[in-house]
Amino acid sequence: MKKLLAVTAAVAAIALPMTAAAEYPEKPVEFVVPFPPGDLEDVLTRMIADEFQKTYDVPAAVVNKPGGGGGPFPGAAEVAAAAPDGYTVGSFVIDVPVVGPEVGIPALNPNPFEPVGIFLTYPFVIATSKDAPYASMKELAAYAKDNDVALGHFGSFLIPTQVTFALAKKMGFDYGSEAAFDALDCNTLASGDADVINTTLQLILPCLDKVNVLASIGSERIPLTPDTPTVGELEPDLDVALWNGLFVRKETPADVRAKIAAVAKEVMASDKAKELSAKTGALIYWEDADAAKAQIAKDTATLGTVAKLIGN
Repeated sequence: MKKLLAVTAAVAAIALPMTAAAEYPEKPVEFVVPFPPGDLEDVLTRMIADEFQKTYDVPAAVVNKPGGGGGPFPGAAEVAAAAPDGYTVGSFVIDVPVVGPEVGIPALNPNPFEPVGIFLTYPFVIATSKDAPYASMKELAAYAKDNDVALGHFGSFLIPTQVTFALAKKMGFDYGSEAAFDALDCNTLASGDADVINTTLQLILPCLDKVNVLASIGSERIPLTPDTPTVGELEPDLDVALWNGLFVRKETPADVRAKIAAVAKEVMASDKAKELSAKTGALIYWEDADAAKAQIAKDTATLGTVAKLIGN
C-alpha cells in the first residue's frame, strides 16, 4: 500500500505542472497600435484582433497609444514593459525596431522585439494643397529656396520624416520650419497648420481632389496616384520600404508566435484585405518572421545613407 501511495504521489507531482500550464490564449489579448485610430495599420490590426477573437474564443482588442511628437516610441515602450507571453502584441512601423534603439528610450535599447511578421507597406506621401504655388517636388524645391515652407510630420526621428528631409537635401533646399502632429489629414492643410505634410494617403483620401501629391515614399507608384513619382524614382539611394508588422518580446514562446501569425496570415489573404488594398493603394500581404528580419536588415542599410545625408 505504501508503495502504491508513493507511486500515486509521484504521478500527481508530475501531472500538476502540466495541468497548471494553460494553453495560449486563455485570457484577453491586446494589440497595441502606437498611433491614433483610423489609419491603415489601425484598420488592419483591428481585423486581426477580430479574427483572433473568433478563432480562439477569447477577447482581443486594439489599444491605441499615440505618443504625440514622440511618434510610436512611448507606445512601443509600454509593449516592451509587458510580459513576454503573447498577451500584449505590438503593431509597429519600421521605425520601432530600426530607430527605436537610437532615440534614448531605455526600454527600447537594446531592441527588445522580434517580428511575428510584416503585413502592410504604406502608401506614404509628401502632399500639399491644390492651391499651393508648386505642384511637384521640383517646383517645391525652386519655391522653397526663396520662401519659408512649413512641413508637418509625425515625428522628426521617424523614417518617413527623415526620408523627406533627405530628399530636400538632395534637391538643394530646406524646409523653413517643421513640426510633429498626431494626425496629418485634410484639416492640417486646410487650416494652414502646415504647407506640406508627410502622411499616409489613407488620411487624405477624403480630400484627394483638393490635394497635390508631390511624391510617394517607396519604390512602387501608388495605383491611386499613378502620375506621382516615388522618392525612389527621384533619388534611387533613398528607396526604402515603409511597412507595419506585428512584434513581440524576444522571449515570447515560438508556439505563441505561431498562433498569432496564423491568424494574421489568414486575415491578409481575405477578400476584405484585398478590397482595402484596392481602395487605398496600400500593399497588403503576409511576410513571415524570417523574411521580415531580412527586410529590416535591408532597410537598415538604406537608412544609413539617409542618416549620413541629413547629418544624423
